[in-house]
Amino acid sequence: MSGKTLFEKIWNDHAVHTTEDGYTLLYIGRHLAHDGSGHAFGFLEKRGFKVRRPELTFATPDHGVPTTSHRLDDITDLVQRRAVETLTKNAANHNVTLFDLGDRRQGIVHVVGPEQGITLPGLVMVCGDSHTSTHGALGALAFGIGASDVYHVLATQTTWQRKPDAMRVSINGQRPFGVTAKDIILSVIAEVGANGAARHVVEYAGDTIRALSIEERLTVCNMSIEAGARAGLVAPDDTTFDYLEGKPYAPKGKHWEMALDHWRALPSDDGATFGREVTLDATTFAPMLTWGTSPEDALPITGKVPDPANETDPVRREALQATLDYIGLEAGTKLEDVPVDQVFIGSCTNSRIEDLRAAAVVARQGKAKVPAMISPGSSLVKHQAEEEGLDEVFRRAGFEWRESGCSMCVGMNGDLVAAGKRCASTSNRNFPGRQGKGARTHLMSPAMATAAALTGRFTDVRTFAEKA
Repeated sequence: MSGKTLFEKIWNDHAVHTTEDGYTLLYIGRHLAHDGSGHAFGFLEKRGFKVRRPELTFATPDHGVPTTSHRLDDITDLVQRRAVETLTKNAANHNVTLFDLGDRRQGIVHVVGPEQGITLPGLVMVCGDSHTSTHGALGALAFGIGASDVYHVLATQTTWQRKPDAMRVSINGQRPFGVTAKDIILSVIAEVGANGAARHVVEYAGDTIRALSIEERLTVCNMSIEAGARAGLVAPDDTTFDYLEGKPYAPKGKHWEMALDHWRALPSDDGATFGREVTLDATTFAPMLTWGTSPEDALPITGKVPDPANETDPVRREALQATLDYIGLEAGTKLEDVPVDQVFIGSCTNSRIEDLRAAAVVARQGKAKVPAMISPGSSLVKHQAEEEGLDEVFRRAGFEWRESGCSMCVGMNGDLVAAGKRCASTSNRNFPGRQGKGARTHLMSPAMATAAALTGRFTDVRTFAEKA
């Protein structure tokens, strides 16, 4: 018999029942909620139900909160203010743990979960947000669900899902100088395509992945969704255990030892089979950025904007030209010659302390030539950065230092990119209108975004890093 994958082990551990048509009722180990969960709580109350396992649900406002202030009275958008107020009310009514505005633990839900130890290996985790895949960095099977499924989880602590296939992306080799976790995942997406991992749970493996810190693994798993995957996973190891030990919601004492025994048995067995295998050589990677309107439109900073004339497929040629028209670039332009209008550092992809430290290394070497803002991923990250003096580094470099929240990644909280403006962003999506109607978004690492701020154009961060 062939061995089992990490994904299969977690799935089987949480399967309550499987129907003849292939749907499985999964028990949910942790449920994360945010200020977009109001409809699901409304469904629950309309039917007279209570949250089935309130101790397994954790909530924090993030999408609609302003980053200029964490005062409720400063939320000028009445819809978003009502959403935050409703989350506070629902958490109190159902005895759900809430990290509210003003709480030092508040932040983006996918930053808060790992730093609090809510995210644990071997769990099935869900949230009403597609980037729930982030939590797979700690060996949890984590995926986003819709409002009706959120309601079902609140009421029953279970969800019906069709089992995806398993896919493994193996990355080996020493990553070159200046290459970050963001560059790794952009390279993966450029290779497999924005739909290349559709209907799969991706396990990231290989010595390159093993060498990543947990925060770097979080970045990689976060953008699994941009490759079309249902979830992303990294097998738990000593790096995982060291990160989790002592976290507020991690097991303690004898329960910790029992958990370790279980977690150490989770990695995929030798001989486990995957529906699809992709192998990449990290030694060929370079600092990356997106040039178009899909995460798969990614190239090394030394590249040039593609030419539609080189496309033999007329449909692909027309689509490529439409992309260039929207993004405002001409074929053949060197990426390093493209000017930027503003810079955003934040989002659940790249807003943790290691991201801010990497950005600060570059920020110390100059002054921003374009408007640039930083929104830490949580209030705890913000406080730690301030204790390390990183906020002063950014302020001296001309950056705006904001409160925590989803901020400019989603463009629904007052932080927007104006129509026709070009933003160097550390977020995860560059779709048309993602950061504001008509906004032009280019995805890159925090260090690359900082370099763009200091030069006013896309810049190879390695020219700054060499001076550090």
